Amino acid sequence: MYRVPLSRPDDIEGWRASARAAALAAVAPDDIVWTVEGETDDLFGGVAGDPLPGAVTPPFSVPRRFLDLAESVVLHRDPQRFGLLYAMLLRLRDHPEAIDDEADPLRRRLDLLAKEVRRDIHKMRAFVRFREVDGAYVAWFEPAHHIVRANAGFFVRRFATMRWSILTPDLSIHWDGEALREGLGATRADAPEGDPVEDLWKGYYASIFNPARLKTGTMLKEMPRRYWANMPETALIPELIAGARARETRMVDRIVPREVDAGNMAKSLEALREEARHCTRCGLYKCATQTVFGEGPANADIMVVGEQPGDQEDLAGRPFIGPAGQVFDRAMAAAGIDRSRVYVTNAVKHFKFEPRGKRRIHSKPNAGEISACRWWIDQERALVTPKRTIMLGTTAIHSLMGKSLTLSSQRGRELILPDGGAARATIHPSFLLRMPDKSRAEEEFAMFVADLKAGVES
Repeated sequence: MYRVPLSRPDDIEGWRASARAAALAAVAPDDIVWTVEGETDDLFGGVAGDPLPGAVTPPFSVPRRFLDLAESVVLHRDPQRFGLLYAMLLRLRDHPEAIDDEADPLRRRLDLLAKEVRRDIHKMRAFVRFREVDGAYVAWFEPAHHIVRANAGFFVRRFATMRWSILTPDLSIHWDGEALREGLGATRADAPEGDPVEDLWKGYYASIFNPARLKTGTMLKEMPRRYWANMPETALIPELIAGARARETRMVDRIVPREVDAGNMAKSLEALREEARHCTRCGLYKCATQTVFGEGPANADIMVVGEQPGDQEDLAGRPFIGPAGQVFDRAMAAAGIDRSRVYVTNAVKHFKFEPRGKRRIHSKPNAGEISACRWWIDQERALVTPKRTIMLGTTAIHSLMGKSLTLSSQRGRELILPDGGAARATIHPSFLLRMPDKSRAEEEFAMFVADLKAGVES
């Protein structure tokens, strides 16, 4: 086994030199471990491994397209990238035409990695926002891949006369107007919070925002939520979206039925659902099987918001299909409400649990997790624009009302949400499952049905 250390995650020159030597020595891909300090788990415990043997095959050349591909793939965070490139190098040694085989699984995987890197480079160029600090300009950015060095030249050319710094978690780059230098990684706390110019920019952005051209799905695809925290104008977007959708809905309702607009909203919801699949806004995604997004008609008049997915919902990827969902379905039927005409979702999109043997026991989301997930529920509401909302339990109340409130203080009242929507609060159906007294449970079930009826008819 040969252990080949590389000096840094984007060490293309180091990889090319070592890969060339290994290929000439006819070393098989499985016999090499490529390591990067601080990135690769060192299974050798610090042992250097055997040095690469001498060449046993004659020199060979590879297509320029492969070298260009390698320069992009090396910037990816996939820990297997160096090994994949080496495997492709050996293939090209014997079959140079393999670079043109777009059906080949290895070539396709490398193309996908390169595409993701190019997209991340574009995102950095589009979403970096500088803030002025003592005559210099500082920006904070969190790239998905190792693109900072590769992108530095763009910012030097674009902002040649400025003194600026771009801070990222892995490393920082600084331009003093004459020379570019690198520094250690930083944290968000090292970046400034804002400057007076941002207020002018926000005012300009709000004034040019055109609700008639709003395509939320396209916006989320091109400007994912993970970049929003670094951009001053994005703080306005949820409010602008909600306001735009409300104005559009009022206009459309005066002209055509809501069903006419359902197709576009369904596409936007699907784009939002796809974006939510990759959500890492809180730590719940690390243990949950998947994001459980809402489901139902995009033009539903009624939205029901629960707490979080349960065990069965987490495995199936659909809300309200487990034991509590069965109680919910029975209560909806008793209330005369067709679930297929209701949009059903949860305040928190990942399952939070405590393992107990082979079982996963539900654990209540905390305030931070509710807050982290609030953006998704806000976007669902902005797209569906329900006429009425039913909140099931205190987590849903906290999420939609924006603060922690008791169920007893909100139940039975006609409520107005911060976005202007009408709402009612009631118990979560899981409450009924925990009641040992059967007669009391039946009484509570009847009250639950009454609450659902009131939530639809008020």
